Amino acid sequence: MTLWTAAEIAAATGGTATADFSVDGVAFDSREVGERDLFVALTGEHTDGHRFLDQAFAQGGSGAIVSQATPRPSVQVGDTFAALEDLARAARARVSGKVIGVTGSVGKTSTKEALFAALDRAPGVKAHRSVKSYNNHTGVPLSLARMPADTDFAVLEMGMNHPGELAHLTTLVRPHVALITAIAPAHTEFFPDESAIADAKGEIFRGLEHGGTAIVPYDSPHRERLIAAAKPYAGRIVTFGLNREADVNAADAMTVRGGGSFVNAQVGGRALSFTIAQPGRHWVSNALAVLAVADAVGADLALAGLALAEMGGLPGRGARIEVGVGDRDSGGKAIVIDESYNANPASMRATLAVLAQETGRRVAVLGEMRELGEQSAEYHAGLADAVIAARVETAVLVGEAMRPLAEALEGRVDFVHVPAAAQALDRVRALIRPGDAVLVKGSNGVGLSRLVSGLANGMS
Repeated sequence: MTLWTAAEIAAATGGTATADFSVDGVAFDSREVGERDLFVALTGEHTDGHRFLDQAFAQGGSGAIVSQATPRPSVQVGDTFAALEDLARAARARVSGKVIGVTGSVGKTSTKEALFAALDRAPGVKAHRSVKSYNNHTGVPLSLARMPADTDFAVLEMGMNHPGELAHLTTLVRPHVALITAIAPAHTEFFPDESAIADAKGEIFRGLEHGGTAIVPYDSPHRERLIAAAKPYAGRIVTFGLNREADVNAADAMTVRGGGSFVNAQVGGRALSFTIAQPGRHWVSNALAVLAVADAVGADLALAGLALAEMGGLPGRGARIEVGVGDRDSGGKAIVIDESYNANPASMRATLAVLAQETGRRVAVLGEMRELGEQSAEYHAGLADAVIAARVETAVLVGEAMRPLAEALEGRVDFVHVPAAAQALDRVRALIRPGDAVLVKGSNGVGLSRLVSGLANGMS
């Protein structure tokens, strides 16, 4: 099914079509353009998408949105970023299915993926989601512009690192259901305290469709603040959490063989028992959020439970990779837990708790946490107890901001402190042994994903 025609793009953006074309996808990164895609030539401080028009069409692109003259099939507009937002609004306006907005300090991408898996599982249902972590001022309109007109369920992730960002993004998404996964210290460089983070996350409720549902984490110390933020906009407020007072709660949750959890949940007075493939108590909370949303949009809860049981880890967010150790003939293996995409104090503690469940020797490769502002040293040093509780035998600390943690671990846990991911890879290759469990976690900018790739591509 065609996603957009040139005439539809022109009508949505107020632009002028220079040729008749149709597209099946949308991209603003020329490297991601595929067959029959629309390329949006965004301009910025450091680059200009118009420079990559030839590349985009060479890779199979069918048309472009441009603000400069080109002989290529295109829709000419005054501002390509404004046009992308206009296309997003048009995409949202033509969809009659249920739209779900997801935000939170931690767990939003994993929960978004779990929600998509739960909703997409039903026969005949067409579900759509944000790809990767496209959750910012360009990623959200791109995800909307990619949404087919016949979508039954859309799950759209929204992020922010400054006040006011979500207030704008949620007016593009206009969710029927808005979920906040959790509030935790993240981007604290831009906020005076955690309450301000909660207020910024609560902006998601401002875009709720009339009568929409707000879903709030019951276990958060900011629960009442979030409920107050939702009340002016939501027709219904639902809480989820481990506490049995939550509307959707875990009556019982126990760890099962392999590290996942078996959960007896209560969903609006109904009982549901299911297994979560992913390890960690934080995944129980994520799963309850999934059930709360599924119930709010009238989806099949049993199918949602099955999706949670079968969901594997995501690259950078819990994927488990078996890597060879030693010479190629030895057959030695170790497990790498890939949490390299991002990190803040709450997610660090949660994944260290997952590492604690592993058998064998535990190795933690921990990259610095960024955008923590004046409290950065305190947050880093504060991870020492979690490292010790996880019974880490050796820690590899990466980045200058990890120095306070190194000082806090002195004499308590064996560790090495290196400046960058390249040196960390050499250290891990030297110390890893068969049977080890290696957690890799840090802010994305540290580059620990390259360390994971280096381990996965061969240890010998």
